[in-house]
Amino acid sequence: MTPAINAHVRLDTHPTHPSAVQAVLTGTQARVASTALEAAGWSAAATGVLVLARIDHEEPYWAADAAQHLTAEGITVEITPRLQEAIDEEWTWPNYPMPWCTRGEIRKVSNQAQKIHDDIRNGHLLIHAHAHDGHTTVAVGTYLHPGGTSVYLHGEDHLRQIADTFDSPAEALVAFEKVHAAEMRPGPAPLTDNERAAIAARSVFDVTTATSKPSSSAPETVPVYLADAGDHDALLDAFLDTHGEFEKWRTWSDETTHAIHESQTLRIERVHEARPRETAWTVAAYETPVSDRMSHLTATGATPAPVLRTLLHHLAEGDGWDAAVGGPVDEKTVTAATRPLTDAGWEHSVEGRWIRWTNLTGDAGVQFDAFAAQSANSTLATWTVWAGPNVNRATWAVQASPYTPAPLLASLAEDLAHATGTRTTPTASQRTTQPITTPPILPLLPNQQSVSRSL
Repeated sequence: MTPAINAHVRLDTHPTHPSAVQAVLTGTQARVASTALEAAGWSAAATGVLVLARIDHEEPYWAADAAQHLTAEGITVEITPRLQEAIDEEWTWPNYPMPWCTRGEIRKVSNQAQKIHDDIRNGHLLIHAHAHDGHTTVAVGTYLHPGGTSVYLHGEDHLRQIADTFDSPAEALVAFEKVHAAEMRPGPAPLTDNERAAIAARSVFDVTTATSKPSSSAPETVPVYLADAGDHDALLDAFLDTHGEFEKWRTWSDETTHAIHESQTLRIERVHEARPRETAWTVAAYETPVSDRMSHLTATGATPAPVLRTLLHHLAEGDGWDAAVGGPVDEKTVTAATRPLTDAGWEHSVEGRWIRWTNLTGDAGVQFDAFAAQSANSTLATWTVWAGPNVNRATWAVQASPYTPAPLLASLAEDLAHATGTRTTPTASQRTTQPITTPPILPLLPNQQSVSRSL
């Protein structure tokens, strides 16, 4: 039997990075646990605190893997409920370029990309030059250990691979220049958003935030996109109490509530038992009580309470939805809807049909789908307001159709850029140690959820 080691490792989600994991180490032999975690790619962020920040967003999986190994060595490991939820979450990369891969195979590919990233970051792989081949970033470099191989790298982040090898740096550079002479630039390519976010997550932070030792829960002020969801049912009840022009209707099963405006042209559906990432709210607007649906908007169960208040506030205004009548999306509409993000200096990027505005840490943003905007009856979301690891793996999201009024979207963008909310962190007495289980091989899931058809 392995003798117990006087070390305790508490694994939790990172306080600011959406997918990173932090480990808080205590005990007289904590150094044993620290050494094991550092060997597995964790970085020291403060005294007794290590962080796992990866470019493939697989930190929860590898945190569970680390927990298994530490437990086998006789080290006590605690996993907080919110990290356990992230470990158990089933997700996949949408539009993955190798769709024939299983979830386990995808993870192996991304782990190899992570190792290349770590080798570059730790100075083991020297990048001589890079270029853009019209689709992605390519680079050439040499491993610095004795007899190190020169490599040709293709791709970015979790898709970076070694596409070819060479016996010498000179041979590698000649071959690289022959193909990419026009676009060739010296040194490594600029950091990607994922790489910058990982660097920020590994930075030194206040250890008191990580240890969370207060005897009672205390709300902390955070950006609005990180705020608690709060009680959505209470929000709806308060809205109906103060706005008599909306009449409340309950379905026979009590699972859903409808709130219908007296004009019969604005209807709200609230699904009470929706999961955090499922559609919990659907708002539908009509030009007349008997016309086809003009526009609709959905919000998931984890949408922060302040964001929902902003949405409900607009629904209560007389012209909150009238502006959508006959108002297809054009450049002026897009500019008006996203001006708060532009003014706040959020990063603007274009990728095919998608236009995105993302904050500097990459964990919140707004996406506009130009393809979906071309059809008023499209089942695809034209607008997505989101927060989380990325837009395709959002912790919460508000999605809207083409004719959604620009003033409403601008208010949501204003909140995203500047507003704050509160988040309550569970205390030590409220946390429970979760059993260590073998991380599952997660199945592929559809990227899109079905849109509610009840409105």
